Amino acid sequence: MQSDFRKVLIVGSAPDALRTASWDTSFFSHIIVINNAWMACPSWNCLIFPDDFPIERHPCADTVKGKQIITSNEFVPIQNRFGGFVYTGGTMAFTAGYWALGALKPDVIAYIGCDMIYDAKPGQMTHFYGCGAADPLRVDVTLQSLEAKSSRLQALAGQNRCAIVNLSNQQNSRLSFPRMELQALEYMTQNPPIIRFNELAIQNTLLAESELGYMVSSGKYWETYEQFDSIKLKEIDALWLRIASQAVLGSDQIECR
Repeated sequence: MQSDFRKVLIVGSAPDALRTASWDTSFFSHIIVINNAWMACPSWNCLIFPDDFPIERHPCADTVKGKQIITSNEFVPIQNRFGGFVYTGGTMAFTAGYWALGALKPDVIAYIGCDMIYDAKPGQMTHFYGCGAADPLRVDVTLQSLEAKSSRLQALAGQNRCAIVNLSNQQNSRLSFPRMELQALEYMTQNPPIIRFNELAIQNTLLAESELGYMVSSGKYWETYEQFDSIKLKEIDALWLRIASQAVLGSDQIECR
């Protein structure tokens, strides 16, 4: 296996995050856990969380020894480089993806436990620790379309020669990334399944974002909600969804299930 072929795992808090506890994750260069997911994935080496993540849910000092804690001091500047929170989407699943893309420069980013499906029946779990709040589905002008924000991340990752895949075995997912089995990812040493997007369409959509000018350098976009036009942002989302609908798997790439 090529040691310079970098694979990153991002773990969220959906019930299938618990699968990672029995995985051999040694082939990942970094394992990023979001918020509470450090409790589900013992092999993590990076923890990312927002400023309002309750202190009582942080791991103890002994647990974090030799590991990296990623706060807004680290992820806000990188997310701004990729357009800012209003366009990237104000939920940690996407924040973790953009941070990994910018800071780690991997060949592949794999997600697990980040499907953002919260329509569980009574008695079923929405998170590995029980039933939690559906944070990405809160009223938020940046999250009108999780699928559009997912497609945007995928397109910008492709520009950086990075593929994004979804290791979830759940029936439904709000992420648009190709599904892949862990074993297939483990043995991959080249030619990740990068989705080919129309480059001109990407540039035109990024230009439309720039012209709209919804950049909040602090990352605290909720403090200036009144300046954002939800209709215009929905139009931007529609552009990303259109780009995604016309994308194809590169002919030199391996097929995913």
